[in-house]
Amino acid sequence: MRVLLFGATGMVGQGVLRECMEAPDVTEVVAIVRSPLDRIPSLKLTEMIHRDFFNWSGVDLSGFDACFFCLGVSALGKKEAEYRRVSYDLTIALAEALLKQSPQAVFVYVSGAGTNAQGRQMWARVKGATENALLAMPFRAVYCFRPGYIQPLHGVRSKVGWYNAMYSMLGWAEPLMLRFARKYATTTETVGCAMLTVARSGWPQHVFESTEINAAAEQPPPAASARS
Repeated sequence: MRVLLFGATGMVGQGVLRECMEAPDVTEVVAIVRSPLDRIPSLKLTEMIHRDFFNWSGVDLSGFDACFFCLGVSALGKKEAEYRRVSYDLTIALAEALLKQSPQAVFVYVSGAGTNAQGRQMWARVKGATENALLAMPFRAVYCFRPGYIQPLHGVRSKVGWYNAMYSMLGWAEPLMLRFARKYATTTETVGCAMLTVARSGWPQHVFESTEINAAAEQPPPAASARS
C-alpha cells in the first residue's frame, strides 16, 4: 500500500507516520511537507518538499492507495475568510488534484470533535463544510475522523507549546480517560491504526468520533500471507 501523508510534522501526523512505518503492508509513505522532517532516513519514507499547497500542477500524485490528511491550523485569532482559505480551500485544492491522478485512493481527513457544518462555532462550520465537500468526491472512499482528546505516545509531541504543557498537566489522568471515557479520548497510535484499517478494509460508516476511531484501531492487521 502506497500512502500519501499530509501534516507529518504535527502531533497527529507524527503518530500516523509512525504507524505507517511500522505496518508491513505499507510499502511506501510519501510525506509532502513545507520543511524537512526531523526523522531518521528510511527506504520506506519519501519526503517531498512543496511550498505552495494551493498549486499542484506538475506534481506527481498518481498511484496512491490512501491519503491521510492530518494537516490543520488553529482558528484562534483568525477571521472566517482567512480560516476557510487555509482549511477548506487548501484541503479541497489538494483533494481535487489527487482525485484526477489517484481516484482509486481512500481519503482520510482529520477534523475534530464538534465539527458541524451548521454549528455555531466558526471553525466547526468550516471543518463541516470541508467534510461535506470531501464526502461528495468520487474517491474509492472518504472517511472523516473527529477525535476529541488525543494522548501523544512514543515520543510524539505537538508543535504548539501550550499543548505540550496541557498534556504534561493531564498525564496522570490519561489512563483513566482512555479506560473510562473512550467516547472522548484516543491516542496518536490509535488514530494511525484506525486510518490503516479503513484504508485496507473499508468501514460501514464514514464519519468517526473517538469511539469509532478506537473500535477501528482494534481490528487486527491482515495476515502475513495477505500482505502486499
